[in-house]
Amino acid sequence: MKRLLAYLKPHKWVMTGATLLVLLIIVVELYRPIIIGDAIDDNINGYYHPYQTASPSAPEAVKYRGQWLTKTRGALKNGEAYYQILLYQDEYYMAEELTAKECEQLSAGDNALSKTYVENGASKLTKNELKELRHYDFVGILKAAGLFLSLLLIGFVLNALDTWMLQKMGQKIVYQMREEVFTHIHSLSLNFFNNTPVGKLVTRVSNDTEAVNELFSTILVKLFKNIVKILGYAVIMLSIDVRMAGVSFLLLPLVTVLTFFFRFLSRKAYQLTRTKITEINTFLSEHISGMKLIQIFAREEVKYQEFKQKSWELYRANWREVMTFAIFRPSIYLVSVLAMVIVIGTGSLSVLGNTLSLGTLFVFITYISSFFEPIQELAEQFGTLQSSLASADKIFSILDVEPEIVSPVRPIDVSIKGRIEFRYVWFAYEKDDYILKDVSFVIEPGEKAAFVGATGAGKTSILNLIGRYFDIQKGEILIDGVDIRSIDTDVLRRAIGQVQQDVFIFTGDIKSNITLNNDAISIEEVKRAAQVVNADSFITQMPGGYNAPVTERGSTLSAGQRQLLSFARTLAYNPAILVLDEATANIDTETESLITSALEKLMEGRTTIMVAHRLSTIQHADKIMVMHKGRIEESGSHQQLLRQNGLYKKLYELQLVD
Repeated sequence: MKRLLAYLKPHKWVMTGATLLVLLIIVVELYRPIIIGDAIDDNINGYYHPYQTASPSAPEAVKYRGQWLTKTRGALKNGEAYYQILLYQDEYYMAEELTAKECEQLSAGDNALSKTYVENGASKLTKNELKELRHYDFVGILKAAGLFLSLLLIGFVLNALDTWMLQKMGQKIVYQMREEVFTHIHSLSLNFFNNTPVGKLVTRVSNDTEAVNELFSTILVKLFKNIVKILGYAVIMLSIDVRMAGVSFLLLPLVTVLTFFFRFLSRKAYQLTRTKITEINTFLSEHISGMKLIQIFAREEVKYQEFKQKSWELYRANWREVMTFAIFRPSIYLVSVLAMVIVIGTGSLSVLGNTLSLGTLFVFITYISSFFEPIQELAEQFGTLQSSLASADKIFSILDVEPEIVSPVRPIDVSIKGRIEFRYVWFAYEKDDYILKDVSFVIEPGEKAAFVGATGAGKTSILNLIGRYFDIQKGEILIDGVDIRSIDTDVLRRAIGQVQQDVFIFTGDIKSNITLNNDAISIEEVKRAAQVVNADSFITQMPGGYNAPVTERGSTLSAGQRQLLSFARTLAYNPAILVLDEATANIDTETESLITSALEKLMEGRTTIMVAHRLSTIQHADKIMVMHKGRIEESGSHQQLLRQNGLYKKLYELQLVD
């Protein structure tokens, strides 16, 4: 949570403003029932208030049978004469010249006393007289209604403004977090991606960041709002009537127990759901990417059953989450209804006993109906908070992965010409399981070197080490006499152009796949690169040419066309060092003949390193190194190696037989 809250620092003023708005919203919500309660006591039940004679200019003065009267709002005084409206058998009467004690008895609803006054000469009121006497009660009700509607409007505006501020802030924070996660993922070493499913990373960047958005845009402020609201209800109820407040809080211990029990269950349910979402995303990412292989081996039914099982597990996790809420919500509602029954029963007796006003009872009924709502929301928000924290924990687990390959703090400034030297290099992907063992060689600038050997001999590992995608355990790798660990990785990799056997094509168009959205590469350079590698011949025939759309992974292009695009991409970046890892393996004979001349132009003036199983493609190399079990067994030109009558000659003769 402390780490998450650090994201709020740039938005502290927005959060402060939102908090103040929440306080204002709570004040508005707490005050609304009081307006209605006061209207009930002062206006709707206004005939319980006695009148006194007054001057025409007195506040709220009304004319009654030739004299002016005004209501007495405060305490009644002994020795004063009062007028009191009374209700008897659905008719209204005016009792005159009453004492304070008699007024209190009538206000208590003493029917026998009312009958006595009616029989002893209380004046029956006409509709107009009653309307005149209660004129200011009606005005008071209109004022209360106007104030209530104004507060509703104010509450709406404050809520809308608060929601807008928080949602905007939450989206900004999630945008920042999503960028941070994606940027960090790009900085991680290849070894991390070899051991981490793609679907898991997609879940972290998309689903988990959205769960954190809920924390910033809703949960934090709502937690604060509900806590303050609960305290506000409690304080106001205690200030109005301590006894009734005590009655209202009778079931609070039961609510507390239910809330903690729900919090425990919801946390487990949320954690399980997040885990199952990650699992199904990982499964989908892997199997949709490998759909062709699934169809080739007719494994659709088996994979369907596997997906069905994972989908069922996610369904059960979601169902468990839903059932947790389905039990908790009605439980809290039941408790709130019981509390309401207790309050109404106790309050009604107090009203009949004239120890509690009807307006105050209304306020307590309204408050108690609303009192359990924030408690329920608080428990649910704790569950959502747990979900957000679980998602944040998964995000931070990615952000906490330290890149194995980092640029030096003070890199050596070098203009790479292309001299490559390995000095006694030992390398292992796993500890002590060495792929390369004491490898040493030198490739001069502009020289063409090739590595051959059986699968697993370490050829591709050498290519990965030159671009520093992995770090060696022993020895040194030098570029132009400088240890590559002292060179900025971006500078190093920009100087190396790689053409791999498996070409990755992005969704977009032909041009973006050659430039990789690098604005520094002009369309003229793109076309020139495509023409050199003979890719222009098929690009110009496509609808849209260089703007022709390309689907995911270049599925609408042939393997040869994808490889030619890879050549054009490499040439467009104009690298000093060219790395060809089985670059012609997926190209047919006709296409290979097209790019042979292009390769010669591409390699001209560049240090070139090639890995190939077909020895015919590397015979022109200046230097051929034969790898065997992680060591360089032989080195020399094609003719020199044949004369040595060693491992290279055996490989060459085997391919001739084939």
